[in-house]
Amino acid sequence: MTAEAQQRTEAHEGRGSRVLGLVTDPDMPTQIGTQVARKLTDWLRDRTGNEWTVEVVSDPLTAGEADSEQILKSVERHLSDQGWACAVCVTDLPLLLQAQPLLADGSTSRRVAVVSLPALGGLQPYRRVRQTLVRLLDELLEPGTPRESSRATRLTSKLASVRRASPQGSDIDIRYTATRARGWIRLVTGMVRTNRPATLIFGLSSALAAALATSAFGLSSSTIWQIADQLDPARKVVAGFAAVVILVGWLTTAHRLWERVGHRESADRRLVALYNASTLATLTIGVGCMYVGLFAANLVVAWFLVTPAMLTSMLGHFAGTASYVSLAWGFTTMGVIAGALGSSLESDRAVRQAAYGYREEQRRARDSGHDRAS
Repeated sequence: MTAEAQQRTEAHEGRGSRVLGLVTDPDMPTQIGTQVARKLTDWLRDRTGNEWTVEVVSDPLTAGEADSEQILKSVERHLSDQGWACAVCVTDLPLLLQAQPLLADGSTSRRVAVVSLPALGGLQPYRRVRQTLVRLLDELLEPGTPRESSRATRLTSKLASVRRASPQGSDIDIRYTATRARGWIRLVTGMVRTNRPATLIFGLSSALAAALATSAFGLSSSTIWQIADQLDPARKVVAGFAAVVILVGWLTTAHRLWERVGHRESADRRLVALYNASTLATLTIGVGCMYVGLFAANLVVAWFLVTPAMLTSMLGHFAGTASYVSLAWGFTTMGVIAGALGSSLESDRAVRQAAYGYREEQRRARDSGHDRAS
């Protein structure tokens, strides 16, 4: 421990307070860490009877790491430098064991732990992170055989078949893993959640501009009106899905978002498969949100600008709500397909920023740089 860290520790202890360091990756982990810090402070005070301070430090210390032991070493350096009582890292990296995803690792002797945010799944991340941190801190503060308390039971039920293990041959004596089947599904959904797919639409300005321009053209084309009116519902659904698939496929291939396995090791092969699955899911959800948003906008515009009399005259039959829905569907489907062409004007970096969270964007930028160098 450095002299400065020693002084910090003595200052906190002089005030009767101890410090928990929460080291978070930038972006979503930092948001979650900041949100749960206050509740952790209250829980620590009630748990120990002492005053605690939770310091949230946003630091991409896990850059390039995919092993929990290396991450724990980095966290331990933070703990030593800052003079914390204990420290936990919340990372958005997927961490894998031989057979299943790793949810959390910890060492009571070193007073450090790491939580893999994606392994908690895509739903209720704030609550699940807080529950996991509470359980880890419970064991860090009181080393030994974990108590089979109601808190542990609630953690297991909330996180869906979480298993407690004690690894052999290392000082990592706290380990939580997910079951194989549900664990892999939750890991992918957690990776997708970290990528924030709903924000994709705002990052692809060229694709959105092309979609809007094409929708405006469709509004002035009587041929589009008639095609949209004549197609049966099943073909409309298929065409809508096809438009989403075309834009997802174009983004993936044009901007080289699909990773190749090559001659990687087994663990890397699993990571590549996970990254590709999360990429496709992220793009599909993001483009789907774009489709729905564009459809709603086109429906409002069509309803406002095209009178029922005009639409009835053009279609040759009474124009009701279904006719306006068909009209908006035609504009939207054309617009999303045109968005694929517009996305070609985006740079690879812009697409990565739009499609991924901080960690994944940095990883892909680093890998792209290595590929160009080789």
